[in-house]
Amino acid sequence: MKERIITGILCLLFTGQQLIVFSQPGNVNKLTLKQCVEAAIMNNLQVQQSDLQMQAGSVNLNQAKSNLFPDLFTNLNHGMNQGRSIDPFTNSYINQQITYGNYSLSSSVTLFNGFQLKNLIKQNALTYEANKMDLQQTKDNVTLNVILAYLQILNNEEQLMQSKNQAEVTRQQVERLNIMNQSGAIPPAQLYDLKGQLANDELAIVTNQNALNSAKLTLSQLMNVPYNQNLTVDKITADTLTLQYNDKPETLYDISVKQLAIVKAAELRRQSAVKGVQVARGLHYPTINLSGSFNTNYSNAATKDIPTTSVETSSGDYVYLSGSKVPVMTTRTNFLSQKISYGDQFKNNYNTAVFLSIQIPILNSFRARNRVALAKIDLRNAEVTEQTVKTQLNQNIEQAYFNMTASLEKYKTLQQQVSDFTESFRTAEVRFNAGAITQVDYLIAKNNVDRSRANLISTKYDYLFRLKILDYYQNNLSLQ
Repeated sequence: MKERIITGILCLLFTGQQLIVFSQPGNVNKLTLKQCVEAAIMNNLQVQQSDLQMQAGSVNLNQAKSNLFPDLFTNLNHGMNQGRSIDPFTNSYINQQITYGNYSLSSSVTLFNGFQLKNLIKQNALTYEANKMDLQQTKDNVTLNVILAYLQILNNEEQLMQSKNQAEVTRQQVERLNIMNQSGAIPPAQLYDLKGQLANDELAIVTNQNALNSAKLTLSQLMNVPYNQNLTVDKITADTLTLQYNDKPETLYDISVKQLAIVKAAELRRQSAVKGVQVARGLHYPTINLSGSFNTNYSNAATKDIPTTSVETSSGDYVYLSGSKVPVMTTRTNFLSQKISYGDQFKNNYNTAVFLSIQIPILNSFRARNRVALAKIDLRNAEVTEQTVKTQLNQNIEQAYFNMTASLEKYKTLQQQVSDFTESFRTAEVRFNAGAITQVDYLIAKNNVDRSRANLISTKYDYLFRLKILDYYQNNLSLQ
């Protein structure tokens, strides 16, 4: 095959939670910004950790809800005793080998504990929602990093193209002056000055190519995929540059404070801390539990007597009858000893118990009081964190709005500068080709237009990123 094997980034296969990128021959498909963001979010380990933390919060919430239900335990004991021991059936001493078993089923439920269970459910529910917001915030951070790397690639691609174009212009002049120098029509210094300029232009190509490769490496690392130098991205439409924000920073703050995940997470954690104080205060109240149990036992030494026959026999007593001793006769019943079956013992030996317990905290080493104090400290810390997040958000929006405005003004100024320097260079090139100016004047005009074009390209993508930042603060981040 004559075609080179290059990476098709769009060939995305999902295995479990991991996004895998394979290489394939053929034409290279350009990655869109949306595809890059989706790949980065899918593969980012911090996103996966935030997702696991959210899942743990869900488990904690389910457990808090389950604490309202009664528990149920069963206890099964089997054993064998040899020698002198207590028969669990008769509770008397016996000197033989016995096999015994004890069985119990018990359950208990908390009827009241200062509303700790109810408040704990609310606290864990709020924490779970905060974890969801943390996950979204992690995704937002990844998205912004990907956008920056994506725009950096586009910036470096244009810078590379610009450096190649300016090198081509210089190369044509070098070729023209080389012919004139061979015929002695110009001083050799003119040729060597232009050759030095060509070397600078070629060095700029190398520098911009390395910067482009570095930006591709950064984007690949953000997507957590193997780096490939042939990675290409789709262009962003030029009409995006017409976007401006008429809203003031105060309006942007009012919108963002209601919608951003980082603010919602801080608010939810503060609400969760309020419930934490209520949970801790529940330790001051009595705890009422209702419990019940069912018990039975078994012993292989347990027997029962079954009557068989009756006989008359002397009781050992006597009476005097007419001066003679007459023995007293009695009827004695003979019994047959028979082991009691397992099923009969299980049924006959059972007993049940139901009891209500009340535990009143009188003195518990001040644990309840200290728990409340710590919960209040956590609440205050959550309040400070919330206020810090909102303050930093306001400052960041003001800074972002200022940067966007400054970037836009710089972009407009550079547009005019490029237009002016382009016309100046066109005139200088005509005059230089006609021999009306020296190579120094020509190089000054050329460097001016090249520098202004490079600055315009950088400012354009800087302005695009500033727009994306403000879109993020409005929770309206577009990936188109």
